[in-house]
Amino acid sequence: MSSVVDWLRTSTPGLLVLCGIAIAVLLFVIIKIKLEPFIALLIVGLGLALAAGLPVSQIVGTAIKSGDSILETGFGGILGHIAVIIGLGTVLGAILERSGGAQALTARLLGVFGERGAPIAMGLLGLIFGIPVFFDIGIFVLAPLVYVAARQGGKSLVLYAMPMLAGLSMTHAFLPPHPGPVALGGLLEVNLGWLILMGFVCGIPGFIAAGLLWGSYIGKRVIVEVPEDFVNDADAVTTGTGTGSDQDGPHVSGGTAVTTSRPRVTTPPSVGTIGAIIAVPLILILGATFGTILLDEGRLLQVLTFFGTPAVALLIAVLIAFYVLGIRRGSTVQELSTLTGESLRPVGMLLLVVGAGAFFGKVISATGIGTALADTMSAAGLPIIVLAYIISCALRIAQGSATVAIVTTGGIVGPLVAAQDYSQVAVALIAMSIAAGSIILSHVNDGGFWIIAKFFNMTVKQTLQTWTVLETVLSVVSFAVAGVLFAIIA
Repeated sequence: MSSVVDWLRTSTPGLLVLCGIAIAVLLFVIIKIKLEPFIALLIVGLGLALAAGLPVSQIVGTAIKSGDSILETGFGGILGHIAVIIGLGTVLGAILERSGGAQALTARLLGVFGERGAPIAMGLLGLIFGIPVFFDIGIFVLAPLVYVAARQGGKSLVLYAMPMLAGLSMTHAFLPPHPGPVALGGLLEVNLGWLILMGFVCGIPGFIAAGLLWGSYIGKRVIVEVPEDFVNDADAVTTGTGTGSDQDGPHVSGGTAVTTSRPRVTTPPSVGTIGAIIAVPLILILGATFGTILLDEGRLLQVLTFFGTPAVALLIAVLIAFYVLGIRRGSTVQELSTLTGESLRPVGMLLLVVGAGAFFGKVISATGIGTALADTMSAAGLPIIVLAYIISCALRIAQGSATVAIVTTGGIVGPLVAAQDYSQVAVALIAMSIAAGSIILSHVNDGGFWIIAKFFNMTVKQTLQTWTVLETVLSVVSFAVAGVLFAIIA
């Protein structure tokens, strides 16, 4: 028995077997037992550490000192990097959603593209509004606007919904401040500016292929009527008498009614205002990224670095949004504070899942499994970007959660990336491959699958024909772009 244990803990095949068993157990407890991923990752990570023979003092510390333990450094390291960014990004999305910015964008885009170009307008709406807003919240807010476009165009709801969904999915998977890309920035130690840039470079071709080309093709073949239950809500959105965000399901911004004696501005904000607020953090972060490359040490670089730090850039955008979309339009500070609190409530569990995934990755690194994987991969001639994509795809298909797929894959691949002398651009492309894998083949174990089926009046078969294929096209095309660029750069 002891010889088997020694083989598992010291040999490359044994360590790989331990890793495989750990991932299998993780999937089993999440899929079959339905255990919360945060708890599952924590249990499996501790079990893997003990099975690999790591000292207890290294895993959890001692009664006197625990700050250097894998448990605390795994959680603390990643949460210190992402918690502020995700929190501020959530608040920014909430204020933009509550202000009626989606209505303004819809009106402008439909005016520019006309009735025939309405599907393209819906795609751009999802792409722009999806940058600061979580995926499911984007669906709740934008679905009534898609209903209006479909009723006016007289064609299948699928034709208008697919481009919008592709835009939301692309931004959610590839662009900060969404949780997945931000978590990858911490797990792989890559600058968020490069993630933003590579997110657009890899994601836009996928959006075009999945949302515009596939959406146009399948929208003419799968005919779905606008659900009658939502017709009145859709009309209310276009006339300004409803928010468009009162559908069943989770809602980041909540719906608390607050009275105020101050005069309110009831018309939606201008498209320019919304676009400028969304652009502020992106420009500041990219400014710091390219300033580091192009400028010598000096005061200008220090200024760009300070304001381009993601937490500072998002804080500036939030403060601008508070004033421009809140105070100036009649909201009180108390109302904005209530909105902030409501929007942050769902973030806690998300952060715990990411932290547990980082701990799992820290265990993999400490046990030597990461080195074993690297050696095996080198012997097999498998590029790291392909390995990252395959692992992420497998985890996504097996358990349904993109976030779990990202943080688990990031934990596995992180040690391999750290062992190589890759540039920041190359690491960002590896992150994009993980993000691409995390969205492939959305099916019945994915909560988003059922949200889309419900909101767009589709049967399970129709959702598989439309949404599942869309996500797969978006994944494959975006990964292909990342793979080609990685082959050139690395």
